[in-house]
Amino acid sequence: MNMELSRRHFMMGASAGLTGTTLGALGFGGIEAAHAQAIRSFRLAQTKEARTICPYCAVSCGMLVFSAQNKANQGKLEVTHIEGDADHPVNRGTLCPKGAGAIDYVRSETRVKYPMYRKAGANKFERVTWDFAMDRIATLMKDDRDANFIEKNNDGVTVNRWPTMAFLAGSSLTNEGGWVTYKVARGLGMLQIENQARI
Repeated sequence: MNMELSRRHFMMGASAGLTGTTLGALGFGGIEAAHAQAIRSFRLAQTKEARTICPYCAVSCGMLVFSAQNKANQGKLEVTHIEGDADHPVNRGTLCPKGAGAIDYVRSETRVKYPMYRKAGANKFERVTWDFAMDRIATLMKDDRDANFIEKNNDGVTVNRWPTMAFLAGSSLTNEGGWVTYKVARGLGMLQIENQARI
């Protein structure tokens, strides 16, 4: 069979074929609906995002913590995913193995989540409220400071020292927060102030 095809007929046929495939690719066919049904939804789509700092060391890498509604306890959020913060100037989204595994200690069954108190002579700890814990700490600090505060040394010079108390500061804090912490500890008269920072 001898078929004569002019340039004009070739261009018209090619244009029709191109138009048909383009319409199909743009979603005018049933394949798009089938493809959309086969795709799983993004696992972090229904979560809330919060920025925080890794608590492990003095590098203070930025973290993104994602949380979703707890299925067992509606209204309460549950941490579902932790990753590095790409916008953080310290780590630019990277995390060390301890930081990358932070989800394990956040969701650990043995993690202490509430203040615990062991009464004198008791053999186990019991859960108490935050108000009780803060009042207990403040009372013990005040009693110790009143009993051991040194206002003047042997030469009569005012020193305002509290030698029986020490303060250990964490490193995952801003410079401003560290400055305020230092001022409070020094204002109380503490001499032994240590920081967890290693850099």
